[in-house]
Amino acid sequence: MNSSLLPPTVLGGSILVTVVTGWAVDLLLRRADVRHPETPLWNLLRRCRRALQIVLLAGLLKGAHRQIAWPPLRDNAAAVGRILSLVLIGAGAWLIVAVASAVVESGYARYATGTRDPARVRRVRTQVTLIMRVVTVVVAVVAAAAMLLTFPSFRALGTSLLASAGIIGIVAGVAAQSTLGNLFAGFQIAFGDMVRIGDTVVVAGEWGVVEDITLTFLAVRTWDERRITMPVSYFTTRPFENWSRGGVQMTGTVFLHCDHGAPVGLIRDKVHEILSTCREWDGRGWDLAVTDTTPSTIVVRAIVTAKDADDLWTVRCAVREQLIGWLVEKHPYALPRVLVGPASGAENAAAERTTGP
Repeated sequence: MNSSLLPPTVLGGSILVTVVTGWAVDLLLRRADVRHPETPLWNLLRRCRRALQIVLLAGLLKGAHRQIAWPPLRDNAAAVGRILSLVLIGAGAWLIVAVASAVVESGYARYATGTRDPARVRRVRTQVTLIMRVVTVVVAVVAAAAMLLTFPSFRALGTSLLASAGIIGIVAGVAAQSTLGNLFAGFQIAFGDMVRIGDTVVVAGEWGVVEDITLTFLAVRTWDERRITMPVSYFTTRPFENWSRGGVQMTGTVFLHCDHGAPVGLIRDKVHEILSTCREWDGRGWDLAVTDTTPSTIVVRAIVTAKDADDLWTVRCAVREQLIGWLVEKHPYALPRVLVGPASGAENAAAERTTGP
């Protein structure tokens, strides 16, 4: 064959083999997904098609480029081979991460479908997320090291530095003490089940929902859509409130300051009436009692329940709003009053006798 036609023939043949192989693999995965719809793995593996094709194309070209008797390619065979090696290593790392992600996501999806406990689902989701990030980091580091070793200068440098690796490791460990602390704290959170993605927490006086957990930081989405980013070591060294720990059902309180003459019995009946019409109340329990008194007011506490923190907030606001509106309309005397009127005649006379003319 003419040497000028050999390069496009090899390139075209490699591309054709790559396209046909990718199409065949995708067809097999589609058929497997149709036969086994209960397993999402086959459909998730279809996302690996591009990475597989790049690996296959780079492998074919790397194995065939030295056989091409084309002067420009023969003169730069080492550079071309190194470029193809770099592409092959990068695409291989991409393929490994994609396959691992598909397998992990498939396992999590099957577990979430067959488990009715939302707390366990959130725990597994947190662990799966962190495991995938660890796998991605490890594969990326190994791939980067393999790419560097393809260069002779870096290979020689690695051999010369091998003797001082212990000293470098000690120095790096001391310098990265905070980072390593956060890294191990991330593992402790993931597998110690301290906090999970989706948990309702109170940290640094802020109420929010855990939105993301990485190996080094944790993001909390507050009720007003702000994001608080905190190092994961915060949750292993300081106390915090986890309202989702041990179950999502919650009990809350509503406090009102009323006049001493407030009709407590009628207020109790009104609270029950409000809860009966509130969809967020789960019906587990309620109560109303006078918990404190001051020289001018009494403190009335209503206890309400809900299935989670969001519904509890709604129930508390509804009870507080409707109860105050009912008192203003029906029993305004039950609200706190500040007496600013003049003293009676007897009180004035007593004051004059005390102070004198």
